[in-house]
Amino acid sequence: MSLNRPILIATRGSALALAQSRQVQSHLQAAFPGERFELEVIRTTGDALQTSAPSASETLPKGLFTKELEVALLEGRADLAVHSLKDLPTELPDGLALGAVCPRADVREVLLYRDGVRVAAEKNPVADWVPGSKERSGFGPGLMLEDLPEGAVVATSSTRRSALVKAMRPDISVVPIRGNVGTRLTKLLQDDGIDATLLAAAGLSRLGFDLSPKAVLRPDYRLTPAQRSVFDPPPEGILGTILEPEEFLPAVGQGAVALEIRAGDAEIGSMVSVLNHFNTHQAVLAERAFLRGMGGGCQSPIAGYARVVGHQLHLRVAVFRDGVGRWDEAKAAVREADRLGSQLAERLLASFVRP
Repeated sequence: MSLNRPILIATRGSALALAQSRQVQSHLQAAFPGERFELEVIRTTGDALQTSAPSASETLPKGLFTKELEVALLEGRADLAVHSLKDLPTELPDGLALGAVCPRADVREVLLYRDGVRVAAEKNPVADWVPGSKERSGFGPGLMLEDLPEGAVVATSSTRRSALVKAMRPDISVVPIRGNVGTRLTKLLQDDGIDATLLAAAGLSRLGFDLSPKAVLRPDYRLTPAQRSVFDPPPEGILGTILEPEEFLPAVGQGAVALEIRAGDAEIGSMVSVLNHFNTHQAVLAERAFLRGMGGGCQSPIAGYARVVGHQLHLRVAVFRDGVGRWDEAKAAVREADRLGSQLAERLLASFVRP
């Protein structure tokens, strides 16, 4: 089978999006050496919003990182689109379908903060003091949310992360932050008004970053020099702590990459199916069924993580409404992913309306 033309892969232009799209391109090229796969970089609404000043009260639209890629698919300007699955709305436009879900990467979150030793070394006791200014913070390895000082400031524009942080530490202030991963890390390093931020471990890894045994954020030593040269190194002076899902639930679909195609496109559908990972696909189906059942989108304060254990799917979720949080979990057969997510959504919805 050959299409006798380049197969176009729609992708955002951010460093993270390009990294995961190039990985998909490489895997498809290896599986179909007779074809030619090319990236088609498309700027999305979300990319434009990343460069504007954030507002703590604004509500961002659904599909802000996916709509323009989907339009390219529907108009025939691309053959498939690569998305971070957590950005993909649960209801796809007519004419489009989820063609495959790649093997899931690390679903965990990383708490990032300035290196306390470095901060202490940089302090200048004779520097001019500005009234009302906040003393520059720094911490040692292994910092957890519960270790942050009272009134600390965590920067995140995720409603889920914000809700989870406030549930664990009501005294902590949460402020919005925008930009790609590199921009956010630079802001953390330079902005004394921020004590910490949260990012997905999968995103850091796909950008060629790694945490050393001493918790230092650094280029991934496992990559070859040629592989490392593709990525910008992280700014120096940042430490990180991995937060396990049991203590900080990830976003629905976090760590997974989705391949969206035109519905009924048998040729492209057959190609992308070789990259589909069954267990990951079933896990995210359960998570997305829960999210859909709750009536939420990617900007809703909803968290969920499903994993395959033996022949069963275990799904754990959290939902926040009007400052009230609910946690729940359930399990079902692996092939009953949609039912598992839907039933758990029904149960939690009922818990919010009980007197």
